[in-house]
Amino acid sequence: MVDEVWAIVLAGGRGNRYGRLKQLEELAGARLVDHTVGAARRTCDRVALVLPPGLDWDGPPVDALATGGDHQSESLRSGLAVVPDDAGILVLADPAHPLAADRIFRDVVAAVRDGADGAVPVVPLLEVVQRVVDGVVVETLPKQDTVLTQSPQAFRAGPLRAAHADAPRPVENSGLLAARGHRIVTVPGDPANLHVATEQDLDVVRRLAG
Repeated sequence: MVDEVWAIVLAGGRGNRYGRLKQLEELAGARLVDHTVGAARRTCDRVALVLPPGLDWDGPPVDALATGGDHQSESLRSGLAVVPDDAGILVLADPAHPLAADRIFRDVVAAVRDGADGAVPVVPLLEVVQRVVDGVVVETLPKQDTVLTQSPQAFRAGPLRAAHADAPRPVENSGLLAARGHRIVTVPGDPANLHVATEQDLDVVRRLAG
């Protein structure tokens, strides 16, 4: 369906950098991946979940399962393969942002429905940003027109599928589409929507979650 919204929850990481499967870490009585799947189920029509090889799913019901690859872009393409071709809007979410509010999911979808090719939540940069080499400050970067981009993000399905047809490894899907001339807009993010990359980050998120 043209208007059907599918979420792809990218939980296919193998924990190489974190040291174990980060998506299975506990937060407020549930796993990080459970929080993300729950938000996707509340705000999207269907949910596809990408898991690491060999991991069976025992969490909230999902509509499709896929197996992740060695890089997030490979995991995304695995997710795209199990989403019907006629899905209209794709929401990309990940357990590394377990506190992403339902409002953000709905806002990025609404922005795409209003005509954008993609939508990302952002927060302003309030601290000084500097480039450091070998522990020495070498440059202070201007903050003007610079933001921090968060997850979840939403895209029209056609441009996202086309951008991944030649198997790129983008740092950021929104940047990939913007570089190809697609219109990517922003919606307000949330300072509490922190990215869990380390155990210290998870400690902070746990304090925020109460």
